[in-house]
Amino acid sequence: MLTNCCLLLSANESYERAEEDIRVLTGCSVSHSTQQRLVHRQEIALTPATKTVEELSVDGGRIRVRTPQGKACEWRDYKAVKLHEQSIGASYKDNEALIDWVNQQPLASRLVCLGDGHDGVWNLIAEIGDATQRREILDWYHLMENWAKLESRSDAMYEVQDLLWEGILTSAIAQLEKCSETRAPTFIAYLRKHQQRIVDYEYLQLTGVSIGSGAVESGIKQIANRVKLTGAQWKAENVPQVLRHRCAYLNGEFSTVA
Repeated sequence: MLTNCCLLLSANESYERAEEDIRVLTGCSVSHSTQQRLVHRQEIALTPATKTVEELSVDGGRIRVRTPQGKACEWRDYKAVKLHEQSIGASYKDNEALIDWVNQQPLASRLVCLGDGHDGVWNLIAEIGDATQRREILDWYHLMENWAKLESRSDAMYEVQDLLWEGILTSAIAQLEKCSETRAPTFIAYLRKHQQRIVDYEYLQLTGVSIGSGAVESGIKQIANRVKLTGAQWKAENVPQVLRHRCAYLNGEFSTVA
């Protein structure tokens, strides 16, 4: 039970703070270095789904990695997948482990996969399930962020927005090609790149299907609440376990004692 309490606390706060809180809560002394060793001795697996996965979203986060003495620390990317209304998993420099975890879950025959416009996200999604199973959807809010980069706020541009909301991509591009908006060619290229992922958002929202990747974005913020504590930096070799530890906490793995 003491080990479980240490794992629970250190997944949510610094090892130093966990040392103090364990002393207050239990009267036992477990040093911060022991707290850290406990984490890295554990076999922490990604949490499996408890029911059929119908939706998931993918995004990337950042973590500060320690460098050799005398050099500035560096921010490095990691990937996270959120199985909607279920668990979250994250990996550092090991997308295959994340893909394998997802593919081992009970995936729906029609699986909604949401992401923003980054290639890394879609490269990972491309390995989940199979092409006939996936229903890839470009995050509506990311789409609107790119629409907002257009300088004009004319009626024509708002018509483009309405057309995209209904998934009428051909007409939206035609409208953009007629305007004098300087950033229109860039936006058109973006739309064509993701044309298979731009859907009838209005209909999906009415039928209860997610149109944004907010679930995984929220999960990454919750991971950041631990890994981005003030002054926190991590040895590169420890990052995978730190991410698994935090995800296990978010998935409720330490809420009960076996």
